[in-house]
Amino acid sequence: MKKNKAFCSLVFLLLIFALGGESMASLKLPKLVSNGMVLQRNEPVTIWGWADAGEKIEIEFLGDIFKIRADRNGNWQLELNAMAAGGPYSMTINDVVLNDILVGDVWLASGQSNMELQLRRVMDLYADEILKINTDQIRLFRSSTRENAESEKADYPDGKWLSSTPENIMEFSAVAWFFADKIHQSQDVPVGIISTAIGGSPAEAWLSKNKVTPFLDEWLEQGEKIDSMRAAYIEEHGEIKRYNWGAEVNKNDPGAGKWSKDDVDVSDWPQISLPGYWTDKGVNFWNGSIWFYKEFELDESLAGEEAILRLGRIIDSDSAFVNGTFVGNITYQYPPRIYTIPEGVLKAGTNKVMVRVFNQGGRGGFAEEKPYEVRVGNEVIDITGDWKYHIGAELNPPRTNFGGLGFRPGGLYNSLINPMKKYTVKGVIWYQGETNAGRGFQYRQLFKDLIVDWRDQLDKPALPFLFVQLANLGLPNKQPVENGWAETRDAQRRALELPNTGMAVAFDIGEWNDIHPLNKKEVARRLALEAERVAYGNDELVSAGPLYESMEAEDGSILLTFSSVGSGLFANSKLEGFQIAGEDGEFVWANAVVMSKNTVKVWSRKIEEPVAVRYAWDGNPAGSNLKNKENLPASPFTTED
Repeated sequence: MKKNKAFCSLVFLLLIFALGGESMASLKLPKLVSNGMVLQRNEPVTIWGWADAGEKIEIEFLGDIFKIRADRNGNWQLELNAMAAGGPYSMTINDVVLNDILVGDVWLASGQSNMELQLRRVMDLYADEILKINTDQIRLFRSSTRENAESEKADYPDGKWLSSTPENIMEFSAVAWFFADKIHQSQDVPVGIISTAIGGSPAEAWLSKNKVTPFLDEWLEQGEKIDSMRAAYIEEHGEIKRYNWGAEVNKNDPGAGKWSKDDVDVSDWPQISLPGYWTDKGVNFWNGSIWFYKEFELDESLAGEEAILRLGRIIDSDSAFVNGTFVGNITYQYPPRIYTIPEGVLKAGTNKVMVRVFNQGGRGGFAEEKPYEVRVGNEVIDITGDWKYHIGAELNPPRTNFGGLGFRPGGLYNSLINPMKKYTVKGVIWYQGETNAGRGFQYRQLFKDLIVDWRDQLDKPALPFLFVQLANLGLPNKQPVENGWAETRDAQRRALELPNTGMAVAFDIGEWNDIHPLNKKEVARRLALEAERVAYGNDELVSAGPLYESMEAEDGSILLTFSSVGSGLFANSKLEGFQIAGEDGEFVWANAVVMSKNTVKVWSRKIEEPVAVRYAWDGNPAGSNLKNKENLPASPFTTED
């Protein structure tokens, strides 16, 4: 009998323990609400999560206790009182203890690749500065997800708050880090960055379901066309066979596994001058693999030393070898090639560089005005000039790829914005537009819709929204032309019609040969200037360059009026970059002169009755030099509607 009672007591205790464990396990917090998080100061803050239906939730933080029950679906959320900057603090939610919490300013950093680009990619400009970073006052949250979701996600699949330590810092967005550092310095508070940018993403992918319908319809129509093309091909040719491009390259390349070795004979290989596009140099090759070979001499004193091979930027992808040793590869065209040559590879006398380049269509080559060199100790060996080359595999793939649908309209909102929309933020910094270039007129409304949409979704109608205007790219045109990048820049400028917005002009700090310019620190500085005005109320600060405001035709010329002129328009140099047109809409280069603190007169002898002016209207408007006396550049614009 005693044994039975003991057994029943044991079962009862185990049952209580199991139920208690189940109760504890039922509480779930979003990934953002975790150790190391940064909470927004001076505003009520929402903490939320999931539990069993009706479960009691108790939060203890900074001496206050907040209580609520989960609803019938297991959802719960509590609003904490506004608090001053400070920390680190701890928070208890039922039996869960969160530590190392800071209170400061939280910014959402989003857009496409120029916002996503990490600090590791800008080491050429800022290595000394980056290697010294070590602070817990600036923190980053980023999930690894790149899901293009069909429905709204309640949480991220992963992600945690990271401090700015040497172990973590290379993962930080370069723009976001430099921006956060400026805010931390000016406001003297902790700064948190929620980073959601995804390379190549169009603005449509970032809209919520409330705004996305017209774009989703267009996307679905495109899918129907692709399905129709695929069905027609199958009817004519039979089943579509999968084409493995990489396998076909290796199968048809006689150099695969051979020419990368140290003893390859290149005596009969033709010669080419690099950098540059090989099609510009008479090599008619478009799809497959092509090998490039270069020799350089090394002094005996440097033999065996670890070194760096710089191969600029290669279109499309590459694998590099030095003296038969593999030193690195990059699988797409944009990242800089910075490969480490291990100790013991370099030798006295002649050394050999072999680069296998892969190209899947279009012009391939080595981008100009990038570093191509070997760095050994303090010595820099230039490897531009004459190289030898040999086509490996030249392919003609079957036309069975009917194109994908790319990013689903609303897909990135669903996976990356919806999970954080309850998290209180100070504002948004946004760098995007490259993917929408060429559709600038549509972008005028699309971008405004996105800003309003996010304000609605985050329940902050006056949310500060700061963005970067597209940087310069490509060779300057000698004559006025229509240009998709210029049109998109003008669409971005027009978004300033919305309240609490700010724009960082960047057409003067990009790189003509790189869609991902390195100078992210100046971009961030200009964003931070706008943050001081828009988010922190410093109306005395001149935070941007001149902005076109109005025009008036006057005696064969046009008088332009500008806002944001600060101490006045800079008038000590000849103005460049202005174009003027008459009724026929044909633009020509124009003369321009500063007339007063905020006006510019524009004219041309070729246009007797001008009706419109454009400024800096090119993908790379080199030489366009209108600015204010604070040295902030004017935004490109057109006076046309």
